[in-house]
Amino acid sequence: QFRHVQQLTYSLIEWRSQILSGTLPKDELAELKKKVTAKIDYGNRILGLDLVVRDDNGNILDPDETSTISLFKAHETASKRIEERIQEEKSLQQSLDLRGQPIFNSTHTYSLYVNFKNFVCNIGEDAELLMSLYDPDLSKFISENYLVRWGSNGMPKEIEKLNNLQAVFTDLSSSDLIRPRISLVCQIVRVGHMELKDGKKHTCGLRRPFGVAGGHCP
Repeated sequence: QFRHVQQLTYSLIEWRSQILSGTLPKDELAELKKKVTAKIDYGNRILGLDLVVRDDNGNILDPDETSTISLFKAHETASKRIEERIQEEKSLQQSLDLRGQPIFNSTHTYSLYVNFKNFVCNIGEDAELLMSLYDPDLSKFISENYLVRWGSNGMPKEIEKLNNLQAVFTDLSSSDLIRPRISLVCQIVRVGHMELKDGKKHTCGLRRPFGVAGGHCP
């Protein structure tokens, strides 16, 4: 249980740093906050702590402004969701091979390591590269973005990270491993003037979609 809670804590620390970075779009920030609150509620349950009742956006419900029936329904829904997660963990832990060894890791969380080597694209200005995991069958992203800021000179903006751009997509569950397809998608955002030849200072620093690339993960 200690190892399990330790892994949960590491995930919360990483997600907190992403929230504080201020680089996430509004919709992704809201989705990440939901994941954080769900992880906290799950951790509280396995530690035998009180269950915090929240709304659909992850905000704590005020008992002074919420009816008793609404509080009960929200508590029932949250408890059922957490219990399903716990049962899933137990079923995976009981999946043993003939030798009695666990088929899956005891924490049931997995990671994908990405080593970013180079970016070749004639943009003419600075760019932001947003890399994330994507499920093409469900048409949705299943991870947070890994952000790389790329300069117009064809080098990373943080030059000290040259040849050392690495990321780990964490908290992948066993259900992610059995997805039919998972793609690594890179979204390219151009950062600069409205037009490449526009030298007016008041148009600098604009973020505009430029391109996208991707490939299937093995």
